[in-house]
Amino acid sequence: MRKSETEKFAVIVAGGIGKRMKSELPKQFMKLADQPVMLHTLRVFHEFDRKLKIIIVLHDGYYNIWNSICKEYSCSIPHKIIKGGKTRFDSVKNGLGAINNDNGFVAIHDAVRPLVNINTISRCFNSAIKYGNAIPAVTPGDSVRINLPNANKSVDREKVLLIQTPQVFSVARIKKAYMQEYKSDFTDDAIVFETCGEKINIVKGDVLNIKLTTPIDLEFAETVLKQRDRKE
Repeated sequence: MRKSETEKFAVIVAGGIGKRMKSELPKQFMKLADQPVMLHTLRVFHEFDRKLKIIIVLHDGYYNIWNSICKEYSCSIPHKIIKGGKTRFDSVKNGLGAINNDNGFVAIHDAVRPLVNINTISRCFNSAIKYGNAIPAVTPGDSVRINLPNANKSVDREKVLLIQTPQVFSVARIKKAYMQEYKSDFTDDAIVFETCGEKINIVKGDVLNIKLTTPIDLEFAETVLKQRDRKE
């Protein structure tokens, strides 16, 4: 690797059970179009950069399922498996611990966002290399109200951001952030980073880059992938 080349990593977090999907099979392993959800995610990151070092954080009870999937679908994409923790915070921390170059940049991504595209990943890395971090976001299409104790209040939706992944950070700075004690309001990596006094850099996200949570999300993703295949 040339001195001027920045080493890039991806931590794909796949520890969820997915109760709202109403399936015994964890949603990252459910079939989407022609292959399991997490294979779609893995392949997009590999297509973005063949040199990208990919780490998948997975509950150890799912190792056999994932190994069987890789064998069945002839997946030869290089990646490292790291044991997940009790919380997403613990899982991400474990994944970051597997990175041996603190001078690089890392994308932290939900395994169940298989519709992420190369342009979004590239935009996040480029912006993070310039500003230290990059958090993709979109504005809501619906009207927004805040629920208060005794009432509710309308909010200007142009001032509201829906946060997505991949969230890209300087490895050294995000590792430092994850040295904090866990807090219940740590719902994503940007909050962990911000709590350390870091300024968050928002970049353009993609409305199609949804997190698969319900059966309807899976149907939507199927439609999007079929349309992409027709265009290709």
